Amino acid sequence: MNCSPQIRQPLYVNDILTRSHAHSDSPFAPIFGFSRAVRVGNHISVGGTAPIDADGNTVGVGDVAEQARQCFETISKSLEKVDASLSDVVRTRIMLTDLTDWKAVAEVRGALFRDVLPVDTVVKVSGFINPEWLIEIEVDAIVDV
Repeated sequence: MNCSPQIRQPLYVNDILTRSHAHSDSPFAPIFGFSRAVRVGNHISVGGTAPIDADGNTVGVGDVAEQARQCFETISKSLEKVDASLSDVVRTRIMLTDLTDWKAVAEVRGALFRDVLPVDTVVKVSGFINPEWLIEIEVDAIVDV
């Protein structure tokens, strides 16, 4: 068995690694200066995604499963903006204010990634910028070239 890693060449245009961004609708984006997603070559990082709609309103107050669905919907739209999809996700990071909510979130995540099987990390945090938020989610994705 060959355990040597396969190395892919990053995507270059005129010898420059390409970089693109997916704008964030978060009201905090202009304050912090962040994008929802950044793609460099074939790697995409989606930053901490809160359960908010396009107007910055919290979705699913008190319902962690609904908040998780909103986070993944926002993530999916962001991935599409950089020519990727949830099927390209290789890692999720789920931050919860209450670890007893893990099962409700796992059911939402499981329904989306049952066939993709990305790795996952779940951590407890003391809180978020908005106390109505029970969850934030980050993902990393890699697209085929």
